[in-house]
Amino acid sequence: MLVGPLLLLALVPLALGLWLVAQRWVASGMAMAAMAVIVPIAVHALLVGFVVRAYGVPSDAMQPTLGVGDRVLVDRTGLDAVGVGKIVVFHPPSGAEAGIQCGVRHPPGQACPRPTRTESGQTFLKRIVAGPGDTLSIRNGHPVVDGVEKTDEPYITACGGVGGCNMPKPITVPPGCYFTLGDNRGASDDSRFWGPVPANWIVGVVIARYSPLSRISFF
Repeated sequence: MLVGPLLLLALVPLALGLWLVAQRWVASGMAMAAMAVIVPIAVHALLVGFVVRAYGVPSDAMQPTLGVGDRVLVDRTGLDAVGVGKIVVFHPPSGAEAGIQCGVRHPPGQACPRPTRTESGQTFLKRIVAGPGDTLSIRNGHPVVDGVEKTDEPYITACGGVGGCNMPKPITVPPGCYFTLGDNRGASDDSRFWGPVPANWIVGVVIARYSPLSRISFF
């Protein structure tokens, strides 16, 4: 996705370099032509390091949307686009990586309403299904947000009746937090078990899958 702009960036010093060589300013022309290679490489490194970053999908929690070993590009500047329906990479609450751990005690039949106080160093990848202030419960694996069950989810694998498929007691998503679910609803460790994710723990928004080549797609 960055190839076109980088090629355009290379054309200016390349054209100037060729013109200088034609004018018999060979040394200056060769130096300018070299910039046609160096500048795009430097810009690419800057963009990849600070704007867009690649991540691998480590589990089947996002099946069928994303499979184990898929590689995705994450826009680290796109936090303004964070919202319901977006797939995001984030740091989960401490304890999430080791199993189910909610930040507060809560009754059976209710999703975890609060995360632990600190973020983990691990990165997870899930879909946002509810935002700050929304009331949320779970019915047959579908989020019920502000009393409305979202059944139009063609991208999910059905929950299948395992634990976490039905959590009828609603919670309210805390201010500045987002509730996440994996698309593989019966095989995902997500906000149902360790709570909503604070916005400042979100790394970025998934914008594309670039590997495998047969499954390239944009989100």
